[in-house]
Amino acid sequence: MFPHHLTAISLHHIIGDLAGDYENRILSTINDHVLRISLMTKDYFWHLHPNSDETFMVLEGKLWIDLENESAELCPGDIFTVPAGVLHRTRPGGKRSVNLTFERADIITVNREPGG
Repeated sequence: MFPHHLTAISLHHIIGDLAGDYENRILSTINDHVLRISLMTKDYFWHLHPNSDETFMVLEGKLWIDLENESAELCPGDIFTVPAGVLHRTRPGGKRSVNLTFERADIITVNREPGG
């Protein structure tokens, strides 16, 4: 049993509530970082984060992480970290991907196309 000020998070329940083309929710704040859950059904735009690494963990479906010169395919249970300043985009490997991300709470996102 948790003390009244602590709450357990049911990922199973949250995943069942996700809908639409894209959804991104903060699940928890950990010091100066956040843990997010996201649903994606379409490609996300090319971008970088100059002030934060970004760690992904796939919960459902597959996730592709494209870097400028290579791509990584992640399956449920796989974890991948994009270092700060590295240009990347994410895209589902099928109809739907559900992922956790861990990043700084004050993350800066800079839109940029490859070679730009």
